[in-house]
Amino acid sequence: MLNETTGLIILNLGSPDSPGRGDVNRYLRQFLMDERVIDAPALIRTILVKGYIVPMRAGNSAEAYRSIWTKEGSPLKVISEKFTNLVTDRLEMPVTLGMRYGAPSTAYALQKLLEKAPAIKTILVAPMYPHYAMSSYETAIEHLKDAVRAQGVEAQIKVLKPFYNDPLYIEALAASIRPYLERGEYDGYLFSYHGLPVRHLKKSDPTKKHCYITGDCCDVASDAWQTCYKHQVKITTKLVTEKLGMEPNKIHLTFQSRLAGDKWLQPYTDTALQELPKNGTKKLLALCPAFVADCLETLEEMDMRGREEFMSNGGEVYDRVPCLNTDAAWVDAFATWCAQHEGAYASLWK
Repeated sequence: MLNETTGLIILNLGSPDSPGRGDVNRYLRQFLMDERVIDAPALIRTILVKGYIVPMRAGNSAEAYRSIWTKEGSPLKVISEKFTNLVTDRLEMPVTLGMRYGAPSTAYALQKLLEKAPAIKTILVAPMYPHYAMSSYETAIEHLKDAVRAQGVEAQIKVLKPFYNDPLYIEALAASIRPYLERGEYDGYLFSYHGLPVRHLKKSDPTKKHCYITGDCCDVASDAWQTCYKHQVKITTKLVTEKLGMEPNKIHLTFQSRLAGDKWLQPYTDTALQELPKNGTKKLLALCPAFVADCLETLEEMDMRGREEFMSNGGEVYDRVPCLNTDAAWVDAFATWCAQHEGAYASLWK
């Protein structure tokens, strides 16, 4: 029997409505005008985004989206919808899907949930990001807060905490990698995470005296770890590689998808893909654990451009483990967090 006093909103990044240049233009403007993505003053951000970045990138971005677009539509959106349906089948509560950018919007997802369950008392909100970052997890939550205020929602709101070190997530991730390791043919493993400006890590440090200030800050315990993307991706890598018994000297942790003109987290994925085969790593297995659903950054940047960079520089084998997508172990893990939400979720309003 459906429990209409508790409901769930699944939140992901979003996609353009189509790979056409006009839709990609609109999507990029919405995305890059987010003050938590490009955290410059509004006027400077407007000049940068609308005057330079979008006009220069829209054409190439549209071409990239066309290269991964399917008959069903955007891979990220299609996978997110299928995942939502699988979770709905597992839970005795109403579930809706929202996107930070594009459609369906976060506000729409909230509105649809309230229509499904007018007497709802508790709303679970799940940003689909394993690691905390102001440009992904934080902006999703702040955008949700705006929708909650605008719609006058009185229900209790609980938010899924970053799950970078949760045993169920680590097990699901390990299970997706294990079949590739059984082939026994790789001499290197590339863990590629989405890049961030170093400035974002410093701004997200609640102590304001640890990140990039304390030596070896990712290894020195601090309250900053709760919102430190770099520390969290290192922990994910450590936990899953140890669980699988992967040889430490074959592990490479890198960061992809950077913009020019700022200091970003290093080492860079594209540089590593060019250098690894020259340094003896000829057979590479790539992974992208920052994403739980395949998207432009995995399907085009890693599967297409990344493969070309590696193979053209002397690589012999290049494989990538798909994101968790609709994998059964991942659906099970997520459904467990929702059914037993007291530990996995935290109150929105502190």
